[in-house]
Amino acid sequence: MAYIFAVSMDVDPAHEALFNEVYDTEHIPYLLQVPGVRSARRLKGEPFAVAIGGAGKDMPAPSPVYTALYEIDGPEVLTSDAWQAAVEKGRWAGEVRPHTSNRSHALMQVV
Repeated sequence: MAYIFAVSMDVDPAHEALFNEVYDTEHIPYLLQVPGVRSARRLKGEPFAVAIGGAGKDMPAPSPVYTALYEIDGPEVLTSDAWQAAVEKGRWAGEVRPHTSNRSHALMQVV
């Protein structure tokens, strides 16, 4: 059975370039090495318009803006020694995480 672990956050605009660079070149690659992590994908919310019930509605970008989706084997992956080491590895913990805010975490079972 698969699970999706969703991590969402905002980042200080002054540190957004570093955030994206470290997330793509260090943080995700380290987490993909953790046993039980199947895949990872990053998303950035954008404003949009949608038609609902015959009427158009303008929607703002979501808050938090950034989301990472990790497909994992089970909840135990998130408390493993390998996961704990990977989330602290590289520049993420010291140079990037302090500039993030509005963080949320959710675990969902794929049905």
